[in-house]
Amino acid sequence: MNGKLHSGSGAFSSDDMRAEILNPFVHKLELDNTYDKIKTAIFTVILLPFRVIVICYLIVTAWLLACIGLHGLSEEDLRRAPMTGWRSKLRFSILSLMRLVVVAAGFHRVRVLGKQHAPSNARDAPVVVMAPHSTFFDAIAIVCLGAPSVVAKADTARLPFIGQLINYTQPVYVWRDDPNSRQNTIKEIIERATSKEDWPQVLIFPEGTCTNRSCLITFKPGGFYPGVPVQPVTIRYPNARDTVTWTWEGPGALKLLWLTLTQVHSSCEIEFLPVYYPSEEEKRDPKLYARNVRDVMAKALGVPVLDYTYDDCRLIARAKHLGIPGAAAAREVSEIRTQLGLDRSQAELRLAAEGVPERCRWVSAEELAARLGVEPDARLHRLHQIFLQRSSGLVYLPDYLLCAMFLSLQHAPLSEVLSYAFKLYDPSRCGRLTPAQFEEVATRCLALCQEDAHNTFRQADTDDKGHLTYDEFISYAQKRAEFSFLFASDTAHHKPKNQ
Repeated sequence: MNGKLHSGSGAFSSDDMRAEILNPFVHKLELDNTYDKIKTAIFTVILLPFRVIVICYLIVTAWLLACIGLHGLSEEDLRRAPMTGWRSKLRFSILSLMRLVVVAAGFHRVRVLGKQHAPSNARDAPVVVMAPHSTFFDAIAIVCLGAPSVVAKADTARLPFIGQLINYTQPVYVWRDDPNSRQNTIKEIIERATSKEDWPQVLIFPEGTCTNRSCLITFKPGGFYPGVPVQPVTIRYPNARDTVTWTWEGPGALKLLWLTLTQVHSSCEIEFLPVYYPSEEEKRDPKLYARNVRDVMAKALGVPVLDYTYDDCRLIARAKHLGIPGAAAAREVSEIRTQLGLDRSQAELRLAAEGVPERCRWVSAEELAARLGVEPDARLHRLHQIFLQRSSGLVYLPDYLLCAMFLSLQHAPLSEVLSYAFKLYDPSRCGRLTPAQFEEVATRCLALCQEDAHNTFRQADTDDKGHLTYDEFISYAQKRAEFSFLFASDTAHHKPKNQ
């Protein structure tokens, strides 16, 4: 097993082929039988405390050595030149301790396949590309590779104990809040990859976020800009129960640590693929280079490729947070809409602006195709399936159109999406919502539960008219701090939990 998830629903890949997943950012993990629950309870008492004590002792010891090795060095020193002398030799001792941490965590079976490029020839492959990135346990591979310089979020430097250990690899930090971060990161990778100094290899997780290993998502091109040879490395966790995958929708870090440390043993498999030497065309086009390396790695893993990105992860997270209909499939809906030409025809925009009368609110696949002005082909039927209400076998058209407006206006303030929602959930099309209709809107795009939506309506309806217009609600929301998100166009704060 490779921890793959299978689903009856699919997502479109770049070549219109079906993948076996709906969302690579979701992982489900539950103890679903009595035996597993009893075993976990027993090992929580007799095994977990021992492992935690040993791991903590080893990490603190390694941290102390790292502090000694980093003493007197500034961040600028770490970026200017590779460590030499006694500081470089201390790396071996720290690595030895971290290898013991891997064993203490229960990973007795770290199987290494293929051949790592010889360190003496590291300049021939100065960049290591590793995928799929699915968990914080991927640090096992960093230890097995001899602690190369990692490309990591700047926040990791502030992690207790672990931050200093990462600093010892002389990492390339990415500052996601800095608009120049991408250019600076690329520049630093190029300088190290082309330097004549004895820098450690640079390790990159080109997906940029964690997935559930059911596919390879879009590789960011940053690590491919230098145009130098890279060594692709794949990582698998062939365990009966996947207790390591850490996606934005699924178990939290503590639960995964608990369930992994209470396994008798866990397995990890690292495979070194042959060094990939770019063609002249790939050197000129880093995105092409990244795609081709991804294809090689996907073939070795036996998984599909999907053009999902970190931004897609953030989009889906925001949609789910707000309650947008079809949120889990937002990326797929966006792709289907593009393939059908709906993002250009603006048919959805016209329908949303007009509102949906009572008699037209529930539609079949053929009726949906007619309303949107597209052919009822397989893509349209998939779109219909995503929003299908099982009880009626029909799609509630306002729900689909609200999702379409959210996707069309994802870079605009949410108040613009809300203006369409007021029209969509008002079957009389008179511009006024009753309490029940406002609750529909509030639970679908304001992240409110039904009770909070009811209370909000009462507070906003200052004249007790029993109905609320868009302008009246906006006037109320502008005075309330909890609704400030309606008027902000920046969605950066809606981040997945592991980002």
